Amino acid sequence: MLDQKVVATDIEEVIKRLNTRNNSFDNLREIVALSEERKTLINDLEKLKEKRNINSKKIGELIAQKDLTQAEELKKLVNSEKKDIETIETKLELIENSILKIIEVVPNLPDQSVPVGKDEEDNVEIRRWGEPTKHSFETKEHDKIASQLNIIDFERGVKLSGARFVVYKGMGARLERALMNLMLDQHHKRNYVEIEPPILVQPQIMYGTGNLPKFADDAYYIEKDNLYLVPTAEVPVTNLYREEILKEEQLPIYHCAYTPCFRQEAGSAGKDTKGIIRLHQFKKVELVKFVKQEESFNELEKMVLDVENILQLLKIPYRVIVLCTGDMGFSSAKTYDIELWMPGQNKYREVSSCSNCTDFQARRMKLRYRDKDEKIKYVHTLNGSGLAIDRVIAAILENFQNEDGTVNIPEILQPYMQGEKEIK
Repeated sequence: MLDQKVVATDIEEVIKRLNTRNNSFDNLREIVALSEERKTLINDLEKLKEKRNINSKKIGELIAQKDLTQAEELKKLVNSEKKDIETIETKLELIENSILKIIEVVPNLPDQSVPVGKDEEDNVEIRRWGEPTKHSFETKEHDKIASQLNIIDFERGVKLSGARFVVYKGMGARLERALMNLMLDQHHKRNYVEIEPPILVQPQIMYGTGNLPKFADDAYYIEKDNLYLVPTAEVPVTNLYREEILKEEQLPIYHCAYTPCFRQEAGSAGKDTKGIIRLHQFKKVELVKFVKQEESFNELEKMVLDVENILQLLKIPYRVIVLCTGDMGFSSAKTYDIELWMPGQNKYREVSSCSNCTDFQARRMKLRYRDKDEKIKYVHTLNGSGLAIDRVIAAILENFQNEDGTVNIPEILQPYMQGEKEIK
């Protein structure tokens, strides 16, 4: 959530920067008028309360002097002031709700370093690692390889749960588990503390990360229990310290977590329906950081390197791009996407987004810290996929396939698969 003071005092600059997200946010000007009205009402409220307190004190003095007639008259005045106070407080509550209704669906301000652009075509490549894999034979796409090797059952996934659900089996299930353990082990070496969170969360938890109310259509909701299935471990892990005031010396905090993730993909109808690129249920290791304000952009760069480390160990070619203003996520001030090479599709595909959300989520969660000067500040939160496991599996199948239909297992994964060197 944006800082209301910044919106109210620098509205034109805020709207200018938000409009680079390829949308119009001119309605934010309503907040300026509402803020002025709120300021006037607060001033009136303080005067009324002061007047009421003075009169209440006088009542006590008059009763002590046995001047009951004047005390009764003053009581009537105090009761009238009390009603006026309640009226103003009701108006203030309505104004607060009006401001909240506007601002809670407004995205984060893009950082000044983010390239301005309309969509993914305007994203900027930062670097590449490895040469795109080229086979001397006809390259197959991952879904065909997985079916032929009998390691992913697409038909039975549909039979059990419908479209965009799959069943991993045999070497496929082992590969998924091996990748999970490799990722968690590597992130542990880089000082991430592992978390195993619930995968069902309350509405306010989804609200804290910015998933509600704007993206309710993408979430799986269990009405009976008023709980949501998590779209990513970012949601429960980022909310771990909600409504707390941390000590500066506790920061930075690094966490990683493996969870199944659930998304309706409501905005992606007809997109990537084949294979395991875009599923309703998928597996992911998530990275989350809680840091001091002045350190968050440096911590973002370090997080990207942590993600790249996994792909380098797997020897999967990839590239890093910085998202333009029109392609960034709702809560992000700056995002890097890491895209791995998919030779079967002859393109790079996203496997991780690493974002600095600055204080945007912390304001929604009321997550703060006390600095060395005893000042209360909002924590900066960061998150990134480290990595999306299904997409890594797809990349392994496409990059390490052989002409005879087998797939080589990356060397770093072999100890996690009891020494197996290929999938037959």
